Amino acid sequence: MTKLSVNINKLATLRNARGGNNPDVLVWAVQMERFGAQGITVHPRPDERHIRYADVRALKPLLTTEFNIEGYPNGSFIDLVLEVRPAQVTLVPDPPGVLTSDAGWDAKGRKAELRAVIQRFKQAGIRTSIFMETDLEQIAHAAETGTDRIELYTGPYAEGYHADREAAVAPFVRAAEKAAEVGLGLNAGHDLDLHNLAWFKAQVPGLLEVSIGHALVCDALTYGMENTVQLYRRELR
Repeated sequence: MTKLSVNINKLATLRNARGGNNPDVLVWAVQMERFGAQGITVHPRPDERHIRYADVRALKPLLTTEFNIEGYPNGSFIDLVLEVRPAQVTLVPDPPGVLTSDAGWDAKGRKAELRAVIQRFKQAGIRTSIFMETDLEQIAHAAETGTDRIELYTGPYAEGYHADREAAVAPFVRAAEKAAEVGLGLNAGHDLDLHNLAWFKAQVPGLLEVSIGHALVCDALTYGMENTVQLYRRELR
């Protein structure tokens, strides 16, 4: 079964736009779990423009599903993860100020850096994942960092889906096969939605988890949050 982890950054963006605490991301994270989410994802950034470090600390004791913290492994992020100890940490190569994650790691060129950080997290009992594109050589190098999983950046798949879904998914099928070959678990995320998710799940072998935030929150404006979480769960079945 492929798990659905809901990224709640967009709810925090809405809260921060107005000030105050509406919507309350802590309340909504617990509600997401009640609605059927099998994990909660957050991506705190240095400028705290959506999820704040304080949110991350407050969420940990409230959650009953898997907590996944994404981010660039600078010193403050590493300290936060080691303090909170989520089920999973997903490392992304975002420079400060980037709008959204839009590229995977150069695992070959930054292997030593990644290996050192991943070792610290694994010693703390935290499962690690690193954000990757579909380059097969890079996936092989990712395995040498010591990471448990990779998360495939699915932006290119979403962009090409409506024009030719078979061509769009083909690199991800090959990447999934390579990940299995080198002993890596497989996650995926970015621009997956109710239109393209079921096809991706059906074609890509060994998919353990998807992380979805923006599209899910947008769909909730139409369908309501509880129903939307269930719709995404249905696509993964």
